[in-house]
Amino acid sequence: MSAKNVKTKVRTESGKTHDLVFLFDVDNTLLDNDRMQNDLFRHMQREFGKQARDRYLAIFEQLRSELGYADYLGALERYRIENLHDPRLLHVANWLVDYPFGDRVYPHAFQVIQRVRRWGQVAILSDGDAVFQPRKVERSGLWEAFGGHVLIFIHKEQELAAVEHFFPARHYVMFDDKLRLLQAIKDVWQHRVTTVFVQQGHYARDKKGNAKYRPADISVRRIADLLDIKRETFPGVA
Repeated sequence: MSAKNVKTKVRTESGKTHDLVFLFDVDNTLLDNDRMQNDLFRHMQREFGKQARDRYLAIFEQLRSELGYADYLGALERYRIENLHDPRLLHVANWLVDYPFGDRVYPHAFQVIQRVRRWGQVAILSDGDAVFQPRKVERSGLWEAFGGHVLIFIHKEQELAAVEHFFPARHYVMFDDKLRLLQAIKDVWQHRVTTVFVQQGHYARDKKGNAKYRPADISVRRIADLLDIKRETFPGVA
């Protein structure tokens, strides 16, 4: 796929090839998305009851299997079709877009970003929709922390050519909580990428599911552990 499929704007440094580009996933890598999701489901149950929450959750999971990413607003739209005459649903949309995402950024995540920025370009490389995911990145403070260098795709592992277009580099470092995606990226970039498995969130804790994939080049228990990482860990010009 080409760079035209990027789902949000990104500022680039045209023509410059970096020695190192550090790419960060968002959900459960920099930001505790599991906690946000649990807050949403509890809110649904409190406002509408367990039956409504369970129905929304079923729609949410069905839509995720269809799209390959979590579409909270899309699931709400589908749920609304079944409940057109319940005006309370409109408040759920407001609750979602106004959620305090800044409170869910993992401890020391911003310090990690600042640390690796000294060694190369930093950018977000995330999966997600074209509305809610950019909102999350902006309201969490991550958009500003990355200087507007934000890429959001439907399937980021299929868009590495676009990543190379926006952020050409001799070597990439990818931080993610999903071994499946790290392996897919490694299969394409091979020796040009160092994969870092951040063991946070429910995907990272899925031992049975993760057993199907190769280990990442580096594994850390939490994003804050990267405050101890050294520049010599990564290839490239010092």
